[in-house]
Amino acid sequence: MEKQVLALSHHSRVTKEAALVWLLLTATRATKRCLAAWRRLFARQPNGDCAPKRAGAAAPLALELVTLCGLALGLLHPAKAETPALDELVVTASKSAQSVRTVPSNIAVLPTEALQAIGHVHINEAMQRVAGVWISRGNGQEHLTAIRSPVLTGAGSCGAFLMAQDGVPLRSAGFCNVNELLESASELAERIEVVRGPGSATHGSNALHGVVNIITPGVEAGLRQLRLEAGPYDYYRGRLALSSARLRLDVTGASDGGYKDDSGFGQQKLLLTHQTAMDKLPVTTSLAVTNLNQETAGFIQGHEAYKDAGLRRSNPNPEAHRDVRAIRLVSTITTDWGGAELKLRPYLRSVESTFLQHFLPGQPVEEQGQDSIGFQAHLSDASGSWVTGLELELTQGYLQETQEAPTQGSAFLVATIPTGKHYDYEVDATLAAAFAEYRAGLGDNLSLIVGARYEFMQYDYDNLMLAGRTRDDGTPCSRGGCRFNRPADRKDSFSNASPRLGLIYELGAAHQWYGQLARGFRAPQATELYRLQGGQQISNIDPEQLDSVEVGFRGSTDALSYDLSLFAMRKDNFIFRDTARQNVDNGETSHQGVEASIQWQLTESLEASWAFTYARHRYENNPALSTTPLEGKDIDTAPRTLGSANLAWTPSDRHRLELEWVHIGKHYIDPQNEHRYEGHDLLHLRGSWQASERHSVFYRVMNLANRDYAERADYGFGSYRYFVGTPLGVYLGVELGF
Repeated sequence: MEKQVLALSHHSRVTKEAALVWLLLTATRATKRCLAAWRRLFARQPNGDCAPKRAGAAAPLALELVTLCGLALGLLHPAKAETPALDELVVTASKSAQSVRTVPSNIAVLPTEALQAIGHVHINEAMQRVAGVWISRGNGQEHLTAIRSPVLTGAGSCGAFLMAQDGVPLRSAGFCNVNELLESASELAERIEVVRGPGSATHGSNALHGVVNIITPGVEAGLRQLRLEAGPYDYYRGRLALSSARLRLDVTGASDGGYKDDSGFGQQKLLLTHQTAMDKLPVTTSLAVTNLNQETAGFIQGHEAYKDAGLRRSNPNPEAHRDVRAIRLVSTITTDWGGAELKLRPYLRSVESTFLQHFLPGQPVEEQGQDSIGFQAHLSDASGSWVTGLELELTQGYLQETQEAPTQGSAFLVATIPTGKHYDYEVDATLAAAFAEYRAGLGDNLSLIVGARYEFMQYDYDNLMLAGRTRDDGTPCSRGGCRFNRPADRKDSFSNASPRLGLIYELGAAHQWYGQLARGFRAPQATELYRLQGGQQISNIDPEQLDSVEVGFRGSTDALSYDLSLFAMRKDNFIFRDTARQNVDNGETSHQGVEASIQWQLTESLEASWAFTYARHRYENNPALSTTPLEGKDIDTAPRTLGSANLAWTPSDRHRLELEWVHIGKHYIDPQNEHRYEGHDLLHLRGSWQASERHSVFYRVMNLANRDYAERADYGFGSYRYFVGTPLGVYLGVELGF
């Protein structure tokens, strides 16, 4: 950009600063026109359709949109690139190492340097730097997820996202958990890769709205490092990293006294990585262990209760708790097979958790877990022109729900929710999938990518209690039967195919257009099929399906890297629990938006970055989530704007200071769009000082402006409900090499 500003300054005989201001204003105007064109492109018509006002207007508007956005970005960088960011290697898009330039869709990377600077206590602190993503923080380590979607809740909401570590899903496809990212080793990660939108051919079930892949570090001979830090409310954390040429150990432990009364957690995570050669074949084996013991705080209630000093630290549910243990053992064997690279990845996974469902009448305790054995085989051409794969997994899962105390509340609730065991079942699940993807050149600058996946999922459900709506001893509940219902033993199977078509057009070595048509899907979760309520005897639901179109423009110069993407998605068979407490699949939703990610080296010591999203998420029919019509309304907990910006200053090799702004836009918090949360803007300050070659000091000042805000807002059961954000807090730490 500096070269372009100087050229403009010389030509028009204005100052360099004036030229810079002119360029920024022009880019801002172009960006505003981008958003205006996007709104026109997806304007809602009187008949409820989401389409341009005139037939045939979509193409000109789309062309205007991408042209204007390209202009807005083009004004900010010189024409010649020295080190294209398109050559960065990623592994999540195709499960094989490839450069970004060969990926026909978006992919975001949080590298080691960014993760170290962030030093996240909760995964949402890191993920808010990815456009289109919001990991909504609950209490402690709990969270809900939004990736090109609203924040999704409910039994199968986690099935809309594939959460993985080193390419292996954290949980089996039919046994997800909304908080499952806490089971990952994100605090120890080397980097995090995110694919927004359907994972399509490569990833299959659960990669409906997006994929998050936690990538763990490899061995690093001579590494000996200790990191210690302390923060507010009795927060303490330590991390130890030791590595030889073949074996590496990473371990972290954290203890948090909790901002809310009677809350807090203790968490420990371990990674053990071994690299060797077996019969001259490289083999990497990793063991990952997570343990969490958490005292959980529940919602506080009342309009804007998070602003009330007398309420925001209160905990209406001091008895709530969550315990989680997760173990994963993964080996990756790499070999040459006929000139192609073959990766074989066997793995074992075991997860179990116990938590008090403090948000339900009677507060039953849920105990659930799964044990899995799986195998992945991926074969890819050395030139990157094709990849194919086979994936198999067997899972044994279980769930028990037991209520110890009598139900409190209305006479109806007391009569229909008894003490004792509510559910006790086991499910054996089988997953088999095959996929292939091929890349063909259609000239010097244009590439075509086609792919497809076929996946089969089968559940074998075994009810270990009496079937029906009775108490655990077989006696009936009054008022028509118990609230819960246990179906008899059964088998269910689901088959899905997902195609993908992508295009990449090269604009020289450092810039390109990309686009794709893709389909994502997810099979129903075991809890949606077998954890029934009310009078529902059988859950006849089909897999969710999402069709997506995306177009993007990305590239880099010697001072700037950027990625702008536009998307439109339509989801059918949205699974939810209706007003009669039955699991049904007749929901339809639409999702359109624009995402921008920019990194700009302003000077040698000053760097700025932005991640911004404007999106609409709407109901396209009238699902029985409410007694009032919902078609055309915004889905709740779906801000139209999300964003973050960072300004990093490195005055010397030893000092770094970073100011971060985080934005959550206002949004509805009920399906009827009658109640809102105002949104919030936060400032965070992070810094580090390299005391010597091996020792450093770091600090974080979170919520620098001491803003009152809610991490999550909701309206239910006639009341506003909030998870409260924490006030200004200072974290101090040291990193010691030895």
